[in-house]
Amino acid sequence: MTLEHSHDPAAISARLADGSKPSYVRDFVYGGIDGAITTFAIVAGVVGAALSANVILILGLANLLADGFSMAASNYSGTKTVVDNVERVREIEARHVRIDPDGEREEVRQILAQSGLAGSTLDRAVEAVTADRQRWIDFMVAEEYGLGATNPSPLRAGIATFSAFAICGAVPLLPFLVAIADPLAVSIAMTGTVFVAIGAAKSRWALTAWWRSGLETLFIGGTAAGLAYLTGYLLRTIWDISV
Repeated sequence: MTLEHSHDPAAISARLADGSKPSYVRDFVYGGIDGAITTFAIVAGVVGAALSANVILILGLANLLADGFSMAASNYSGTKTVVDNVERVREIEARHVRIDPDGEREEVRQILAQSGLAGSTLDRAVEAVTADRQRWIDFMVAEEYGLGATNPSPLRAGIATFSAFAICGAVPLLPFLVAIADPLAVSIAMTGTVFVAIGAAKSRWALTAWWRSGLETLFIGGTAAGLAYLTGYLLRTIWDISV
């Protein structure tokens, strides 16, 4: 069995010195799936209502820009809130270390004791953690509040979401930009391929098999599109919509 990384002492030292880096996989997958689903849902809804291809393109392109920007802005704000909260907690702990260091040392002691340390080992561990102020604060943020030391960039998170939304969301519209016999069938096939590809790609960061993850994403997207088509069809039959 191949290991994920080397356990050679030099390799371990280099990896730890490089530090952990935030991942934007979630942001890309989130934007990609939502972009493909919402745009194809618009396509299915408009086709269900028997409206023209021009309406599909107008609504689809408007969705790519408006909804894509909205999702990116929302993700930016949400990520920034998480980062700001971590900084707020860090300031609280920095103030506590400055004002009541003995109380903070006792917190470190009890946290380490819950991990199984005791006696002189516990004393040395408390001394090691509290010897460096920055390390002390990092320890409290992680162990007392359960917050990560590596924070993602809100701007990069937003850009990843918008990029994936625009790229994947454009796929369902492509067949309607060219003169082909059955653009809806081609759009269904292309969008289904996108759903499976996104699901298969995200399985790399999960324990689920690629084909199962792909089919799961395809089911979610297909259900959303089916509901949109049914809604458009019912509205057309009730209101007799025509263009």
